This record gives sequence, C-alpha cells and structure tokens, in this order.
Amino acid sequence: MELKTVRLGFPEGCNIILGQSHFVKTVEDLYEVMVTSIPSPKFGVAFCEASGPRLLRRDGTDPDMIRAAEQNAKALSAGHSFVIVMKDSFPINVLNAVKMCPEVCHVFCATANPVEVIVAETEQGRGILGVIDGEPPVGIEGEDDVKQRKDLLRKFGYKR
Repeated sequence: MELKTVRLGFPEGCNIILGQSHFVKTVEDLYEVMVTSIPSPKFGVAFCEASGPRLLRRDGTDPDMIRAAEQNAKALSAGHSFVIVMKDSFPINVLNAVKMCPEVCHVFCATANPVEVIVAETEQGRGILGVIDGEPPVGIEGEDDVKQRKDLLRKFGYKR
C-alpha cells in the first residue's frame, strides 16, 4: 500500500463537499439535493464509479463548477468518492440533505479552506483515509474575536 496526498483545487470563493457513496445513482440524487435545497444553485458534482464501466460521472448547473468537480474527482480517482463544488452558497445550507441522500455513506469535509486528501493506493485501487482541512489554530479567541464571530453569523443570517 502506498499513501499519497491529493490537494483539491477549486475557484476562490467556492466551497466543496467531499464524500463517499455507493451507487451510480449518486450523481442524479445529489443533483436533486442541490437544486431543491437552495434557490438557483451554481454547482458541479462528480462521482468516481467503482465498478462496471468505472466512469467519472458528473452533472451540475454551472460549467465551471462541473469542470472543477470533475478535475478534483479525477485527481482523487478513489472508488465511489464524490465531490461537489459550489459557488454563491454555503455547505451548511445543503449538508444535512447531502448526508441524508440514500447513496451517501460518509462526508469527509465541507469547506472553503485549502484541502489535502490522504489517499491509500493498493493494487485494487484507491481509497480516501481522511482529509486535512485548512491550517492549525494559532491561538485562543478573545472577547473581540467572540464578538466578530457572532457578528459574522448574524450578518449571514444564521443567528439573530
């Protein structure tokens, strides 16, 4: 077995959701999750089929997001993994619906941070072991930081 890291790439200002599922129907169902969870979503989804024709399946509403999802899925090439790349929206608005999708087994991350994926490769193929999401903390929040955090959540409409 060989361990590798794969750095995901997506346009600035975008978010990603990386997960694992179990069936070719994943692409259609995740498409439906996205279009029914947020108004006028701009996203792409790509899925690495692990058996049969073993194709990289993709769909979405925005050609650039579809291309970004496809490029990330191809770089990973891990069986039954999926990547959603979205812009002008946040994972918090779709994450529970993504996790409730019948094909979804696991969500590794949902983020706008730089992401490195730890991949194991064997003679059979590749699998995702985990992710490195962003960078480590450099301190503990103070009173001003707490106020800024709370103000940001209210600005986005997540808290009153």
